[in-house]
Amino acid sequence: MQKKLIALAVAALASGAVLAQSNVTVYGTVDVGYTNRGDHTNSGVGSTNQINSGQSDVSKIGFTGVEDLGNGNKALFVLEAGFHADDGDLNGVLFSEQAFLGLTGNWGTSIAGRLVAPRHGFLASIDPFGAGTVGQYRNVYGDGPVFGAAAWDPDRVDNAVAYVSPSFGGFNVTAAYATSAIGQETLSNDGDFKTFALLPRYTNGPLDVGFSYQRIKNKANVIDLGALGTGDAQLTALTLGGTYDFKVVKLGAFYDQTKLKSSLDAADGAKHKVWHLGVSVPFGKNAIQASYTQSKYNDGEKAKQWALGYTYALSKRTNFYAAYSDINNDDGRTAGVDDASNTGRTVHTVGAATVPGAYERGIQFGLKHTF
Repeated sequence: MQKKLIALAVAALASGAVLAQSNVTVYGTVDVGYTNRGDHTNSGVGSTNQINSGQSDVSKIGFTGVEDLGNGNKALFVLEAGFHADDGDLNGVLFSEQAFLGLTGNWGTSIAGRLVAPRHGFLASIDPFGAGTVGQYRNVYGDGPVFGAAAWDPDRVDNAVAYVSPSFGGFNVTAAYATSAIGQETLSNDGDFKTFALLPRYTNGPLDVGFSYQRIKNKANVIDLGALGTGDAQLTALTLGGTYDFKVVKLGAFYDQTKLKSSLDAADGAKHKVWHLGVSVPFGKNAIQASYTQSKYNDGEKAKQWALGYTYALSKRTNFYAAYSDINNDDGRTAGVDDASNTGRTVHTVGAATVPGAYERGIQFGLKHTF
């Protein structure tokens, strides 16, 4: 998925691939496949079969361009529109994936607009499934007790500015700030999700490690915290992780802890801890992925996921993929099987939507083409 580096599409910008262009470039992804989701334990919940778009990566069309301003400086932009190839609809808003304008040079890259959250892009680069397919690590993030997955692991941030430093011997830093990461700002600041993110990262040969700090603060006089009522809240997430590529096998791991501070006593002090282990084994045109992800809230609710995947490169631009995942929910957890297609849609049609504590599974296969 296009979520590495700043998890903005600055990954492409920093690599030099886009900077070499003098005209507007059109690119994109079309991903379509089959998914079966089901519940193992409750006879009242059946399985569902779906033909979905964007299972391993969001189907999208993008436009990017760079203008040389002289003295080593360039102006740049990226616009990415997500869509559903299975029914032709837009994936929510027009430019649902990324939309930003910025400047770049020897001093670094600075951009503003709708961006991929640095923390999410970092986690996606560690996950062997790239935060896609039913094997994605995010499956055990999506049932948070406050704000839901939108705040526990936002993949995009609106109304944002970001800076990516140059690389110094493999070390660089990404910093981002959003006046309201989820939706437009309000005149009163009530309901604004003010977000700050910092990501120091070191990449040298096969090693890629980083530490992410992310804080989301909300003056929630108009935001409902479910059964808890209404009140102010702040989520602070600390993440340490990385990958090491041995060529014959790539290993990845991360540990993530998110803590909630709230003006409501019932919500204050909630903690969410996640640890993840992943492996990818390439051989020829084939690759096998596997991962284990476990998350736990401090009230004892726990979700554990095993995932297994396979990809086959039909060409440089087209690949076949298959994935399987099992989720075991304990003590009322409702984590369910999603994939990259969940933005703008409700795909929790079984298990997690209705049965707390269910044991869920998902299997899917599909075809992805990039252009």
